[in-house]
Amino acid sequence: MTPGGISKEVTQLNIESLWTGGLWQDPSYTGGNQDPSQKDGLAQDMHTIRQTIFQAKNGTIDNIDVLGVPPDGYGSYASAGNLITTMDIPDNVTNYARWLDMDQAVVRASWDVNGTDFLRTTFCSNPTHSCVQHINSTGLLPNITYAFDSAISGLPQAVVTCLDSTTLYLRNNVSNPGMAYELIGRVVAEGSGAKATCSPVSSNNATIFVSGATSSWISWVGDTDYDMDAGDVTHNFSFTGQLPHDQLVSYLDSTSSSNVESLLTAHTQSYNSFLGGFSLSIGATPDLSKSTDELKTAYQVDTGNPYLEWLLFNFGRYLLVGSAPGTLPANLQGKWGEELSNPWGADYHANINLQMNYWFAEMTNMNLVRPLFDYMEKTWAPRGAETASILYNISRGWVTHNEAIHMWDHFDYTNDVDWWKSQGYPLMKGHALFQLDKLIADQHFNDSSLVVAPCNSPEQAPITLEIRQKRSQMDKGIHVGSWGQLQEWKVDMDSPTDTHRHLSHLIGVYPGYALTNYDSSVQAPPSKASTTYTKEQVWDAARISLIHRGDGTGPDANSGWEKMWRSAAWAQFANASMFYHELTYSIQVNHANNLFSIYDPAAIPRIFQIDANLAYPAVVLNGLLQAPDVPSLSTPLTITVLPALPSSWPSGSIKGARIRGAISMDVEWANDKLTSASLRVDDDAPARPVKIVYDGKVVSSFTTSGGLQKEIRI
Repeated sequence: MTPGGISKEVTQLNIESLWTGGLWQDPSYTGGNQDPSQKDGLAQDMHTIRQTIFQAKNGTIDNIDVLGVPPDGYGSYASAGNLITTMDIPDNVTNYARWLDMDQAVVRASWDVNGTDFLRTTFCSNPTHSCVQHINSTGLLPNITYAFDSAISGLPQAVVTCLDSTTLYLRNNVSNPGMAYELIGRVVAEGSGAKATCSPVSSNNATIFVSGATSSWISWVGDTDYDMDAGDVTHNFSFTGQLPHDQLVSYLDSTSSSNVESLLTAHTQSYNSFLGGFSLSIGATPDLSKSTDELKTAYQVDTGNPYLEWLLFNFGRYLLVGSAPGTLPANLQGKWGEELSNPWGADYHANINLQMNYWFAEMTNMNLVRPLFDYMEKTWAPRGAETASILYNISRGWVTHNEAIHMWDHFDYTNDVDWWKSQGYPLMKGHALFQLDKLIADQHFNDSSLVVAPCNSPEQAPITLEIRQKRSQMDKGIHVGSWGQLQEWKVDMDSPTDTHRHLSHLIGVYPGYALTNYDSSVQAPPSKASTTYTKEQVWDAARISLIHRGDGTGPDANSGWEKMWRSAAWAQFANASMFYHELTYSIQVNHANNLFSIYDPAAIPRIFQIDANLAYPAVVLNGLLQAPDVPSLSTPLTITVLPALPSSWPSGSIKGARIRGAISMDVEWANDKLTSASLRVDDDAPARPVKIVYDGKVVSSFTTSGGLQKEIRI
């Protein structure tokens, strides 16, 4: 992150794998699992807890603390320090501007001093594994000093030395003891009289001094001793390898021997390849007369501003590209965590929060999800198999107490059979095997169903039983309660005043499909004593629950991501006014002037939480194009066009959207009406029935085939 300083620029440095805690810091850390020697005792504790739940009048238990372990040693994603760039700039600076170019993924700042123009350009390049900061001027540059520092509260003092005459080398540990990391930066000074010299300034610090240059640039690389392939039983879940020093030097040699123009070209091409050729227009007219903070300050709920809304859409895509094309998936703060210990650890929250980070990736053709699956395979699955064995006495599969929605979605959108065979299906199978073995007979309702117990709705207090039944005995988990609500639990104990931030019982509205595409012939309960609901009854109950859940501001939280989820759900109900209300409410309340999403706008300091930024593109698209999953390939896939188009976006277009069934789709509209839609099916895609719905009517119905192209005009 670059704040845009003039005489002093402090660039925040982050490495995607830098983490406090774990076995680096505490050799006794167990990844949140009990010691294997406690397995028999845990089995008895689990039996007692289940019987307590089944025998309780309301089917709940106060706590299950005996099953857990203290979170000591877990740690946090951490900042690596800063790059300090100082210049001898006088105070009489004019025409200052700084901006983020989201077409190139480049940050720039410009200013004038006594008729001399200055331009600083900063970018981090995926193909070169390096970052670049370049500064030039229309005259001779003032003297420049480059330095690394580790001035992050709690971060040990780093040792910075000169690797050679133009190269800084920082070696540190994130704690003592702790994960090791390196940063290496090399300066290239350009101009006939330019000179760059690295010199020690103390026993543990050094700087690079540049003089006589017309332009100067520093490139830097960094990494840790984290090794994802060492996260299994064989390696004692250490995740520890060697610092890749030689590889980092090789990256830096390649970068510094090039020139900024060619590096920027390669970076821009790589960045745009991740964007996948997708584009969205919502009829916005760019307002270049106002800065982003001015646009944000003037923004109003319900009135909105299509230009700012369009910027936020593209900003979300930019943030995912910045977060995800490396080894690890996007965490709760992407690569913008600035502290040694960041809120919620800036971790991978195994619930809706991590899912939100990737909601839009498939639909906007962003090839960025593989790090998420690698993380599941090499991090969650090995530790999760240990959890299954120790905590549940289950020998098949693995568990992280999370859904596996993204694995199936990736295959459904891409039809990548090779990936499905090698990674997707084995992960799904392991997850499913554990869930099957975890099911037990419901001894509370005694209705012949199978349930999971104990279970809670994420971050809600009640601990009860939940339905995850084998097909033949599946209750399907759909119950309408005493005040017309869709029950969050099998026990009817929902409160109509519960405005909790999570919508866990409505995940079948969005991003799931169990409620959106409810079918009584598939989802009828196994017991005749249970009610078989119609689609209308289920849909009405879900709507009532959504209404009573509030607008995303409650006693438990006032976060942006909960408003985004509500907005997406209202779009699924084809309620354009509520969809746009929640969307604009989140923008006004939960987005800072730099457009980062803020968890609680009243809190000091304000906490950046990236999931609302990354959810935003998916939410916008759900108001414009929907194709929720269906239970089988023989069930028609319903593609609904412009289901919740707000009046603020009367004209626009979508180019290159991806739909389930390996389908690409373009849509155009004008004067609040659809004008055209076209789709293309990938050559190797399997055939499936499709219905196109617009304005509540089926406007086209057909069966896809590989290579099919279809034009739909209204």
